[in-house]
Amino acid sequence: MKNNKPTTSKLNNNSRRTFCKNTALFTAGMMMPAMDMNAMYNVFNDKKLKLALVGCGGRGTGAVNQALKADDNIELVAMADAFEDRLSGSLKQLEKEFSDSKKVKVKDQNRFVGFDAYKKAIDQADVVILTTPPGFRPHHFEYAVNAGKHVFMEKPVATDVPGIRKVLEAAKIAKEKKLNVVVGLQRRYQKNYIKIAEQIQQGEVGKILSGQVYWNSSGVWVNPRQPNQTEMEYQMRNWYYFNWLCGDHILEQHIHNIDVANWFIGEYPISAQGMGGRQVRTGPEHGEIFDHHFVEFKYPSGAVISSQCRHQPGTMSKVGEGFQGTKGLVETNDAGVAKLVDLEGNDIFKYRSRNDPNPYQEEHNKLFKSIRNGEVISDAENGAKSTMSAIMGRMATYSGQFINWDEAIQSDLQLVPENLTWNSTPPVTPNPDGHYPIPTPGKTRVI
Repeated sequence: MKNNKPTTSKLNNNSRRTFCKNTALFTAGMMMPAMDMNAMYNVFNDKKLKLALVGCGGRGTGAVNQALKADDNIELVAMADAFEDRLSGSLKQLEKEFSDSKKVKVKDQNRFVGFDAYKKAIDQADVVILTTPPGFRPHHFEYAVNAGKHVFMEKPVATDVPGIRKVLEAAKIAKEKKLNVVVGLQRRYQKNYIKIAEQIQQGEVGKILSGQVYWNSSGVWVNPRQPNQTEMEYQMRNWYYFNWLCGDHILEQHIHNIDVANWFIGEYPISAQGMGGRQVRTGPEHGEIFDHHFVEFKYPSGAVISSQCRHQPGTMSKVGEGFQGTKGLVETNDAGVAKLVDLEGNDIFKYRSRNDPNPYQEEHNKLFKSIRNGEVISDAENGAKSTMSAIMGRMATYSGQFINWDEAIQSDLQLVPENLTWNSTPPVTPNPDGHYPIPTPGKTRVI
């Protein structure tokens, strides 16, 4: 982890109210020309781009695969992970995938392991991929931006508010340096969502008054505790179930749907209230996170979005969004469906994917095209503010309290410890019976 503590300044200019409502409603990211002389060092033209991966799990390996396919003149030169076995497994898979193209050239001395490995890998590259558990993202992003690197980073971009402020500060520096930053909220790069956003901006459904966003599924993996495993290693191997690393599934997964609401409405929520708990995933292997959340987000325009996410096997699965406007209704999902109907149920617009580009691949295609053309994609601010929206939802369900954005963004409650080593004690530890303390509405401090 980085040695400098996250800032606790007020950062009034980062308040939700300062964000322009008209920000790039129908684009994947803000595109700006970057051809002045001070920016020429970022225009790579035909230069071979050096790529570094920080976080060698499945998502990181997939992101590198997509990055290497996005540009003909690029090579992976450095990798970093907390665990050597994950790094080695990822490298072996990538070497096999790209054995013909010779795009994977990670020398032994450029394979870095440990909590501070990210710095060494980032230093080797022109472009970095940040795909560790999200608790580490603010420090990694800050270091990459200060080092002048273009960045792809997965969502969410933080797990606590001090981390959000760190990302927002680094986002400003990235813009000043004319660095490209793409955040893995891939629906903004998915054709059916882009088409609907265009229709909304053109006024086809009028003003959005309400909506429902869903990520209901059966849940994710668990890695059993191993003999002689330290508590730190156990939590790192099971990062999804600990808030300092993951932020709960309302943040890690459901952020996608919350981000769609923010995008389509053109605003970020001013408040949240809701409820949640653990009914099915109650074992010690499920750490401290909830298995269901329900939140009402209120927006400056008066729109109210009902948000629900659930990890409970045997229940209704649904991942998608619906919105109600003054002139019509919207339906979208990641399977490629997109449609508008008027208030009488007549079709206004329909779109169904037919061999559309993979949005995960499109993120990297656009990133490297922008780098080559001397343009700038600036996703970091939106990534931070949609992450903050989901954190606000978690605050509401954990506390049972009404959460206001302008108060929440000032929180100094830091979940991620500084200067971690394998001998560090994690910020949450199990009780004598092996269970972890669970957030309790009415008692848990969230701000």
